[in-house]
Amino acid sequence: MNRDHDIIVAPATAAGGAIAVIRLSGPEVCALCDRFFKGRKPLAQAKGYTLHYGRIMDGDRAVDDVLVSVFRAPHSYTGEDSAEISCHGSSYIVSEILRLAQAAGARMAEPGEFTVRAYLAGKIDLAQAEAVADLIASSSQAAHALASQQMRGGYSASLETLRERLVALASLLELELDFSEEDVEFADRQALRETLEQIGRSIDGLRRSFALGNAIKEGVAVAIAGAPNVGKSTLLNRLLNDERALVSDIAGTTRDVIEEQTNIDGVVFRFLDTAGIRTTDDRLEQMGIQRTIQSIRRARIVIYLAAADSLGPDGSIPQPDFTLSREQTLLTVVNKIDTCPTLVLPEGTIGISARSGAGIDDLCLALRECVDTRALFQGDPVVSHSRHFQALSQASEALQQALSAFDSLPADLLAEEIRTVTAALGSITGRGLITPDEILSSIFSKFCIGK
Repeated sequence: MNRDHDIIVAPATAAGGAIAVIRLSGPEVCALCDRFFKGRKPLAQAKGYTLHYGRIMDGDRAVDDVLVSVFRAPHSYTGEDSAEISCHGSSYIVSEILRLAQAAGARMAEPGEFTVRAYLAGKIDLAQAEAVADLIASSSQAAHALASQQMRGGYSASLETLRERLVALASLLELELDFSEEDVEFADRQALRETLEQIGRSIDGLRRSFALGNAIKEGVAVAIAGAPNVGKSTLLNRLLNDERALVSDIAGTTRDVIEEQTNIDGVVFRFLDTAGIRTTDDRLEQMGIQRTIQSIRRARIVIYLAAADSLGPDGSIPQPDFTLSREQTLLTVVNKIDTCPTLVLPEGTIGISARSGAGIDDLCLALRECVDTRALFQGDPVVSHSRHFQALSQASEALQQALSAFDSLPADLLAEEIRTVTAALGSITGRGLITPDEILSSIFSKFCIGK
């Protein structure tokens, strides 16, 4: 990741719109823009948060009429002097302005370079920077709420509070070392243990939230499982409102996992249409069934689909040929209820007709209720990045080691264990640490150009 402070330029909007925005940032950026922008007065004389009308000129040739927004350091996204040129969305106009900017001395920005400059200027921390990318990529209300909460700094504030408490504890322990000859104890050991346990519970709470945060960010995985020919592919098509999966009365038609997604009440669900589970000598179908088992294992929700005509005389439903973990949710659904109008279903079972659409709203409601997003909309911190989860796990492990040897550790070693926990938490936001270049490159390489 290039950390110099050249003037950088890049389009900040996607191609093809009526209006395009070109962003520039760096020292003397307004003076650079004056080499090809002609308005009432030079941009170099403009104050921050002002808007200027003029023309982009290539010598005596007018390229476009534009508006230029001026931002002055340190009150800009990057913390540097910045300018944003709003022009017509023609790809030719955009390419001409980029060419003129580079001819004037700017260079094309790398992916995420505007945001990495904001981070290096202390405008945002690493967690907030990652949230910028998440906000751009958000495709549902829940994903938007998750990224927005993290970008506004609520999640970072929670981590910083924990970190400050740990720093205070380590400071008290280190203070004791300065008075070791006087046998003075500044940190009450019982109170210290209780505080560490409280911090441990907070860290574990954040770790537990990763299951929800990752599901929201990536889409909640839902496996549609059941015996062959119970209507799994028809159900997938009904949920998607699209003929995505091949439907046939021939058992074993689906031999590979088909994955598609849809938005249900603000949450993206990733549906996995799986091969029917049965005993078969068909090698290809056996491979599909193995993939079905793998899909069930990685799903957060499993829809176990049975056909109405397969129920026992007492309405009992065939038992599934798989087991679930405690973290997974099972929804038992009976399809083809339109063929058995007098059928009485067991309590908690959802009856549907995938072909006609009957009961689909009830199924969607049940799916949505499986994902409790109240924490997102109440502003509670929720972890969504595996990097954060790994750091929290390291912090939790170090904290447990400190607590397990709490009574036997002298003050200096206990302070060292606490510093390990502090460093792990600090690596999430990057505050108080020198962040390695490879971490920055990994994070910001996923950004789009112009952000």
